[in-house]
Amino acid sequence: MGEIEAKLETLGHRLPAVPEPAGAYIPAVRTGNHVYTSGQVPFEDGELASSGKVGAEVSLEEARAAARTCVLNALAAIRAELGSLDRVARIVKLTVFVASAEGFNDQARVANGASELLGEIFGERGAHARSAVGVFELPLGAPVEVEVIAEIG
Repeated sequence: MGEIEAKLETLGHRLPAVPEPAGAYIPAVRTGNHVYTSGQVPFEDGELASSGKVGAEVSLEEARAAARTCVLNALAAIRAELGSLDRVARIVKLTVFVASAEGFNDQARVANGASELLGEIFGERGAHARSAVGVFELPLGAPVEVEVIAEIG
């Protein structure tokens, strides 16, 4: 077990198995010195952990937790591609899509759930650029979807 996975355990998290793609794509692609993940929804043990729109069926705190689950799924895809998360030199970019009820405009606060977890795991290497985008619907009725771009060291 590498340093980053040990840190995850210390924080009370475990990397899941890489979720099976729900379409015609692969979980992560490495090109040059970067890994790009496909959008990850909050799957836990093969099931969607929550569904619905944030600000209606899903609370802000539930959405923040879902964003953290999405990050763990993205990190699992990165580990599968690289063999170890210790090879991540930096988290470069995080994109968070939030299925938003009408009038919900706290997408950035939802995204903070993912950003803060990356900071806890990677420290300074987890500081990243970010977009938090409100959308009408996400695949499978997920409340949150996350994409990660990581630089390889």
